[in-house]
Amino acid sequence: MTSRDKGEAPFGVLLHRQLKLIHQMLRSDLEVCRRLAEEVAAGAPAAEVADQIVALQTRSPIWTLQVNCLYHCRVVHAHHGHEDADMFPALRRSNPDLSAVVDKLEADHRAISDLLDDVEDSSKELDDTPVNPARQRLVTALARLEEDLLTHLAFEEESIASTMRAWEQWPRG
Repeated sequence: MTSRDKGEAPFGVLLHRQLKLIHQMLRSDLEVCRRLAEEVAAGAPAAEVADQIVALQTRSPIWTLQVNCLYHCRVVHAHHGHEDADMFPALRRSNPDLSAVVDKLEADHRAISDLLDDVEDSSKELDDTPVNPARQRLVTALARLEEDLLTHLAFEEESIASTMRAWEQWPRG
């Protein structure tokens, strides 16, 4: 059975694959940020944390953690903004039966936005002081973000897959 036999179109299949690829990158980045935050919260020596961060060369591992977390938060905000502005209206136009699903996804985006703000605020308060309440706040914020974001990504990928994969082109309104 080909993808055409399942009501799938090459454009939609490619678009859904791209969505899943972006989601996988978000999952990966989130795991790195969470792990680093836990190590910082546990008082890991700065040199050990710095050794784990290959992508950036800086003098302060705390600064690198902040930059990585803030970058991740901005990427998620931007990704969700594009979905809210473009993809969700296209889903509603092409499959009105998905309205409740899209409503949930939009509500998830608002809740995740608040969690991203918590991560950003906590990461900005980090310094090299081993006992800093911001360290535990960041770990807690990232744990909540991880749980909610991973659940959201899985729900989104599954619930919109068949509609998205059937698109011959971008549904216009």
